[in-house]
Amino acid sequence: MSFLGSGRGRLLRELSRRCTQRPQRQGASISPSYQLHPRAPASKRCGVLTPPVFFRLFLEPGDYAACFRRYMSHQFSLDGVEDAAEQVVEPPPVSLAKSLASLAEESAAAVQRQRKPLARMERKRLAELRIKKRVKEQYLNGKFYGLMDKVVANAATLEDAYDIVRLNSNVDLASAKDDVCFVTLAEELRSGEFDVRANAFSVVAKRKRGHLVLPGLNLKVVQETIRVVLEVVYRPQFSKISHGCRSGRGYHSALRFITDEIGVPDWCFTVPLHKEVDSNVTSKLISLIQEKIDDTLLVAFMQNMFDAKVINLVFGGYPKGHGLPQEGVLAPILMNIYLDSFDHEVFRICLKHEGLGLEATNVSEDRGSNLRHWFRSQLKGRGENSEGQTNCQTKTKLYACRYMDEIFVAVSGSRDVAEDMKSEMVAYLNKSLYLEVDDKIHLVPIRRNPRGVQFAGFVVRVETKENAKLKAVHKLKEKIRLFASQKQEIWDAMNLRVGKKWLAYGLRRIKESEIKSLGVSTPLLDHIAQFRKEGMKTDHWFKTLLKVWMQDVNAKNELNEDVLLSKYIAEPALAQDLRDAFYNFQKQAKDYISSETAAMEALLSNLKSEESTSACTGGSVKIHAPLSYIQKCLHRYGIINLEGFPRHVSALVLQDDELIVSWFAGIVHRWIRWFSEVDSFKELQLMFVDCVRKSCIRTLSAKYRMYEKLTEKRFELDDYGIPMVEDFEAIIKPLESSYSVASTDEALVYGISGSGLVVLTLSRVPTRQFNCFVMGCQSASPSMYVLHVKEKQRFPGWRTGFSSSIDGILDGKRIGLCTQHIKDIYLGHISLQSVDFGSLIR
Repeated sequence: MSFLGSGRGRLLRELSRRCTQRPQRQGASISPSYQLHPRAPASKRCGVLTPPVFFRLFLEPGDYAACFRRYMSHQFSLDGVEDAAEQVVEPPPVSLAKSLASLAEESAAAVQRQRKPLARMERKRLAELRIKKRVKEQYLNGKFYGLMDKVVANAATLEDAYDIVRLNSNVDLASAKDDVCFVTLAEELRSGEFDVRANAFSVVAKRKRGHLVLPGLNLKVVQETIRVVLEVVYRPQFSKISHGCRSGRGYHSALRFITDEIGVPDWCFTVPLHKEVDSNVTSKLISLIQEKIDDTLLVAFMQNMFDAKVINLVFGGYPKGHGLPQEGVLAPILMNIYLDSFDHEVFRICLKHEGLGLEATNVSEDRGSNLRHWFRSQLKGRGENSEGQTNCQTKTKLYACRYMDEIFVAVSGSRDVAEDMKSEMVAYLNKSLYLEVDDKIHLVPIRRNPRGVQFAGFVVRVETKENAKLKAVHKLKEKIRLFASQKQEIWDAMNLRVGKKWLAYGLRRIKESEIKSLGVSTPLLDHIAQFRKEGMKTDHWFKTLLKVWMQDVNAKNELNEDVLLSKYIAEPALAQDLRDAFYNFQKQAKDYISSETAAMEALLSNLKSEESTSACTGGSVKIHAPLSYIQKCLHRYGIINLEGFPRHVSALVLQDDELIVSWFAGIVHRWIRWFSEVDSFKELQLMFVDCVRKSCIRTLSAKYRMYEKLTEKRFELDDYGIPMVEDFEAIIKPLESSYSVASTDEALVYGISGSGLVVLTLSRVPTRQFNCFVMGCQSASPSMYVLHVKEKQRFPGWRTGFSSSIDGILDGKRIGLCTQHIKDIYLGHISLQSVDFGSLIR
């Protein structure tokens, strides 16, 4: 039978061989619950299992029935197997249980040999699961008890937390560890002798007042332990509104919620928060923690960290999740705990206005049926209209989405209802959570606002689907605009050519006037020669004349010298009728475009009114990357010049070739990871090639002083993920597929996946030996680097690919990094939170 050739058949043969071994001592037999083979001789009936028993042990019910029918039809037996077993030397007796156990061990060993090694974040998840098991053991009657004594102050837990710190720093766990005595640290925590201030350090600003308190290694390990403990306790109770620092949730899930589930709302607004932690916020947060955790030691330790200002919890101070050093590891979980009550308040407001509010329509008169109607509408789906309801605008709907301290609210309904919801949310944040909210919260009519709303570093706006008539008008208008712009470019180019010829002609005439044999002399040249100083060279004199002329015509306000030569030299020399004809043509083209724009707006308003009677869509919500701000960042970091052309980055010239390429590759990798799902990703593809790739080539060319074509052939940039236009899809798809589920889980990579690119310049080779400043790394640091803070975005910040909102105190700080970790910082594998800025102080 083919069954015996399969894997189960081999397993049956092996088990049959072991079960047919005759025991050495008399009376030994297998368990009486197994049926003996009816055709086997009496001397061979000790331990022979019938095929039906074999099939029941190793086959599924359907497979067992089929094989048993084949066995009964063919009178299949295992006599051949028994005869072959008699020719083998009999080993010592083995029980059936041990035989089955050994087979399971052999199978598990084979699977283990074929299993791939665990990835970095998978090992981090295993370490968190070990701590999670210890935390759940302390749960009793709805609360957690003794977490500080039993879990945090545990040497095994602290060692797991230290492994998490090393994994966040991309350090191999098999390498040497720092001199951290986990037993002593656990005793200090248990007895209350651990000094928070002594295990933290202050980074003082050079020029301005202020300092930044950052944790040392031991305190970092303790904070990581407390973070895991708090996440185990509170993460299951978080609302679906919250999208920050949770498994399966992040800024991508928040944007998908906005585009897929909200539809097209009538009003949108964001709630900007502004608050530094004070005594009111601290006491409120401690009371929220005590609702789930009954542990005075843990509460006292957290209060000590707040007093030492080593927990930098700021609402609305800087964009969260960007891997900033001042953010810390406890900021995300503490912020989610504090704002979780606001999430539940949003549900209460939603129930009030949707289920029992005055805006609910088409319900029976009694109040109880109002609530039942609301539940039925929620079960049927958000997008379905109730029976008899013809206008979708009359139905009030509230949608809310929160990513850390950024809150996005969308309302479908009247403006008055949206104002009431906004005022209730602001009142709760002010009175219950003691948070300051910006008074200038404007309701944005998202359908009529082309600028959109900023949320989580992206732009959210509604785009109307173009009608066929609208497309035709738009296409004709663009053709006229393109034709007029082409004629303007030709006009400017020809005028510039005339101006340059005039400039060259003037210089040539002055030089010819100095040659006596030519005899070139005019009254104008003789008059100009009187103002020439003695010993002044011709070129210097000509530049002086041009400078005086520019002052006379007041040309400093012009954009560049091309406009100057075209406007002040060439055009005045042209015939008046020619100039009038050209500018008349441009005026007519502009008037036609403006008239068509007005007609298109009128047509668009008519189409909207027609669509509103038939459907309520009128467009769709789109997510866009901040392209204009990204271009400003490219200029700020030296990748492009003022005119938008790529240039070399002088700060990177002294670094190694691999680090230079990794710096530019880090921009591309971040853009792919952040913006691959946005609707403006096609426009970013041009920046990949036109800006990043060309700037990388020019930086390497400036380093080696070689031609750009030779540089591009020498360095295979495609291997680093910096593609050309024609190879874009082939290079980008493998990068997108390389992001596993664990590597994109924001609960595991929070502060790493959103970290931006920084500028590090080579400072010097240290005279004394330094280890790498990354926590957990024992490699030597061959060079010192200087951190440059290029920008400090206001809250909320944009996602640009570059590191924003780094505290200005860290500007100019020197850090020692090994080659591997500076490459990891450039590529976005680690963030600045892994760097111990106090190593140089010690």
